Amino acid sequence: MKTALIWGAGGGIGRAIADQLVSENWQIVAAGHNLESFSDLTEHIYEVELGDAFAVQSAITAISQEVSEVDLWVYAAGDITSVRVNDMQPTDWQRILQANLTGAFLTTHFSWPLLSEESHLFYLGAVSERMRLPGLSAYSAAKAGLEAFADVVRKESRRKVTIVRPGAVDTLFWRKVPFKLPPHHLKPSDVAARIIQAYSEGHQGQLDL
Repeated sequence: MKTALIWGAGGGIGRAIADQLVSENWQIVAAGHNLESFSDLTEHIYEVELGDAFAVQSAITAISQEVSEVDLWVYAAGDITSVRVNDMQPTDWQRILQANLTGAFLTTHFSWPLLSEESHLFYLGAVSERMRLPGLSAYSAAKAGLEAFADVVRKESRRKVTIVRPGAVDTLFWRKVPFKLPPHHLKPSDVAARIIQAYSEGHQGQLDL
């Protein structure tokens, strides 16, 4: 049985990935926030603040006592806000960067000993060049940084690394910003299916959806 570690599993896309993998007999390790509903999918559930180095390290220590290695690793966590630069509080900026970028570094760093030789890492990004809109300075900066980070991880390691760049996805994110969901949007299950397909095909680099 293969094992998937999903950071940000409580989000719409994270949950969709877990649902599809369970149907294919994967073992799921769910980490992040709002994981109450995961008890029907897995016994490996870890509530953790992904921007906190000690919390992430502690979670990995606990996970390593239950799981020998991870085959599929996904960073699906994130947050968004729509505030103009001159109105944004430093705490808002820090929160968005921690969720989308710092958390990606911390979870990657501390997860490394758990990754199998054939492991594949996926980072959930965005079409960041299209997200450079008024109010989205923190979000677009974080996602652009995430792309650069994932690319460097791919070059430094011998493992497969994919940065997933979906268009609009119908998740709770859209309730946090004053933008209308476009008619040709994706569902979380669409994104999950493409990630699992990319894993099976050994895709590396950028994956535009």
